[in-house]
Amino acid sequence: MTSPTIQHTWTGRDDGPGPEHRRWHHAVNTAQAGTVHAGTVQTGAAGIALLGFRSDEGVRRNKGRVGAVDGPASIRSALAPMAAPADLLVHDLGDTSVVDGNLEDGQERLGAAVRQALDEGDLPVILGGGHETAFGTYTGLRASQVTDGRRLGIINLDAHFDLRAEEVPSSGTPFRQVAAAERALGHGFNYTVLGISQPGNTEALFQTARDLGVKYLLDEECTESRVEQIRQFTQDFIDSVDVLYLTIDLDVLPAYVAPGVSAPASYGVPLSVVLDVCRHLARSPKLTVVDVVELNPRFDVDSRTARTAARLIHTIATERSGHRHA
Repeated sequence: MTSPTIQHTWTGRDDGPGPEHRRWHHAVNTAQAGTVHAGTVQTGAAGIALLGFRSDEGVRRNKGRVGAVDGPASIRSALAPMAAPADLLVHDLGDTSVVDGNLEDGQERLGAAVRQALDEGDLPVILGGGHETAFGTYTGLRASQVTDGRRLGIINLDAHFDLRAEEVPSSGTPFRQVAAAERALGHGFNYTVLGISQPGNTEALFQTARDLGVKYLLDEECTESRVEQIRQFTQDFIDSVDVLYLTIDLDVLPAYVAPGVSAPASYGVPLSVVLDVCRHLARSPKLTVVDVVELNPRFDVDSRTARTAARLIHTIATERSGHRHA
């Protein structure tokens, strides 16, 4: 089993040496070099651990628009120039790549990298890749000591349930696979989705969700006028579990915000609402792992989707560290 390798060079604008000029590329490069500004964090200290999953094999199997394999590099490039607090520590742990269509092997290797990051105390943020990324994230989370004896909850920001029953796993099957794995371990399946598109999910998928006890909000229910209700829905889920896994499929957003995805949304959830949910979840100490998936640079416009993905990650990271103005 091979380890991820660093594949991205972090560069960007440099306005000066002081912490007031710090950006994400500074945070990553100082962490890689073993130095952090003003000694506020020591080498090896817990922080954000970025992991890329270079895969669109699941999207190909799901008959979607391939190209998500290049998503991780695009997100990193969009993150690099963003302003970073002086105490933000970011480790780039490199990419896991799916080779020769062997998705299952890639997911296993991603899981090993996620488990290691978790056991070292970091918050892993996985950059996809298609939503097949999620099963790799889950296997690493379940293998980690952080879930021992604890109730695991998955909250998905997505236009789709991704609960397909297929013989061959794909980007449409990860949470059906998780449900089966949790059942085999004797655990309940705690899964909720915000942003479901009614036209994008068949009645069979809605029935599967009901059978599995999945709670969800439709995209039409996730409006700015209903933010308080959405927060309460989210908080109720947080209160019902011990460990939180947040997975963000960028196709939950309107196509004009996120055109660079496998399946652009005709309606979508406003970015302001998605950001509010991310802030709310980031404030919870239960948040343990995050992945951001389905960025397809081939169909992006002016890096719009990549910058949105980066903004979501930036918001989670800064909110988590107490910088509430982010």
